[in-house]
Amino acid sequence: MRRTRIGAGAALTAGALAITGLAFAPAALAVTPATATITADCGSFGGGEASITATQSGTAATVTVNSSAITAPIALSEDSIASTLTLVKASGGTVAFSGTENPAMAAGDPVQVGPLNGTVASGDSLEAFGGSLQMTVFGITITCTATGPQSPGPFVFD
Repeated sequence: MRRTRIGAGAALTAGALAITGLAFAPAALAVTPATATITADCGSFGGGEASITATQSGTAATVTVNSSAITAPIALSEDSIASTLTLVKASGGTVAFSGTENPAMAAGDPVQVGPLNGTVASGDSLEAFGGSLQMTVFGITITCTATGPQSPGPFVFD
């Protein structure tokens, strides 16, 4: 009987600790919208519609850029593109997201870069229009700029 009471007490204590842990766990942060669309001009390298997906964990944020309109000019190996996406802050200034993450791509494949890492503050409102995406491949820098505001609107970070 005593063993049953100790087991039941231990189970109740563990359950109470688990519930307390959930109550004090940090809330998941969100960026709104999670995905936005832009029309990009990459000069002689082409252009067209691209989507930008953003995520946030505290002050760390990542963005990924995908475009079926902008294609790889040649076959590219995984993690071979050095990229920096600069977004414009509504309050002034810019935030840069950088990295060398990309999947392997055959010539003509849609371009995808990211996740690119950056730092945000709570309440930051970031827009691609006025910023740029620079991708360096084999020493050649390709600069893409948005031709208008992103849709549905700027990224707002919690």
